[in-house]
Amino acid sequence: MANVSPTRGDITSHPDASEMRARYARMLGGRDVALVDGPVFLLGLYCAVSPWILHYTTSQPALVPHNLIVGIAIGLLALGFTQTPERMYGLSWAFCAVGLWMIVSPWIVGDSPDAGVILNNVIIGALAVILGLMCTVTAAKSVPRA
Repeated sequence: MANVSPTRGDITSHPDASEMRARYARMLGGRDVALVDGPVFLLGLYCAVSPWILHYTTSQPALVPHNLIVGIAIGLLALGFTQTPERMYGLSWAFCAVGLWMIVSPWIVGDSPDAGVILNNVIIGALAVILGLMCTVTAAKSVPRA
C-alpha cells in the first residue's frame, strides 16, 4: 500500500519562498492598527441597524436610509482597513469626516429629532472620530521615512 499521508516538507526550497517571506513581513509591519479594525466594523454594523434597534423608523424616516448607508460605508472602510491596510490607512481622515457628519446629521437630515436619536448619532459619530484619529496617528507612525 502506498504512503498517502501528508508529510511536512521544508518550504525553503519553494521558488517563491523569499517573496512570500517579504510579503508576510510587509503585512505584519503595517498592522499596528489591527486592533481598531474590528471595532470600526462593529460600529458600522451598529450604525446600519440602529434605526431598527432604537425604533425611530416612524419618528425619523429620513434618518433610516441615512444611517443604513453611512453604516455600510463605515463597514466597507473597516473591511478595506483589514484587506489592504497599506492603501487604506491614508483614508483614516475620511473616517473622521464620516464621524463628524454623523454628529451633525440628526439636525440636517432629520426633522426635529428627539434626544434618543441625537444621542445615538452623536455617540456613533464621536466613536468614529476617535477610532479614525487612532488609525490616523498609528498609520502616521508606521509610515517609513525616506
